Amino acid sequence: MRPLHAVVTGGGSGIGAAVARRLLADGLRVTLMGRSLERLLAQQAALGDVAVQACDVADEDGVTDAFAAVGEVDVLVNNAGQVETAPLARTSVELWQRMLGVNLTGSFLCSRAVLPGMLARRHGRIVNIASTAALKGYAYVAAYCAAKHGVLGLTRALALEVAAMGVTVNAVCPGYTETDIVAAAVDNIVAKTGRTAEQARAELARANPQGRFIQPEEVAGTVAWLVGNAAVNGQAIAVCGGETS
Repeated sequence: MRPLHAVVTGGGSGIGAAVARRLLADGLRVTLMGRSLERLLAQQAALGDVAVQACDVADEDGVTDAFAAVGEVDVLVNNAGQVETAPLARTSVELWQRMLGVNLTGSFLCSRAVLPGMLARRHGRIVNIASTAALKGYAYVAAYCAAKHGVLGLTRALALEVAAMGVTVNAVCPGYTETDIVAAAVDNIVAKTGRTAEQARAELARANPQGRFIQPEEVAGTVAWLVGNAAVNGQAIAVCGGETS
């Protein structure tokens, strides 16, 4: 019997790399997807026995070609994401579409690509890495919040479609996590407010009642739990120390 094959988008760093590491440890075969082949190859060197496939998840033809190249997929982790800040009055259509493209359309396109095979085999797991921004609002990231709320809607609707067919679809909603996205948020706060990096980090960490950042490995553990649990479907699992309820 072949090992289950997992594809992790946005696999070049952060949560994606941590998820790949955990799934490898659990005995799955893993393919990393991402826009930057250089970053993917760096993770391949770090992780060892993983495949890599360059792909812009917001590009329909690119997604079709990428999934045709990687073969059967048993587990899809839609982790590719991006955040940019702007007050709504200064949010351009280009920024809006960019946030929807990578965060929401990418999850849709990748899920659509793997679903026929999962349904034919009557087994599959789709895990969408959303955010606490799928569960609540944050100022100055309206486009990102809208996209992540959309990811949660997609998760719940698709979960109902496939509930009786051996496939589960769930979302993991991390709070502020120790990743490049948080590092960029810290830099942005420093640049716009004059606070120190330490003050900026403390401000973001206060959103978590535990007073700390979530670690990528904690998100990966939740993903692994969902991959191994056939009874959980259509859920949004918050990994945020109690920030949301």
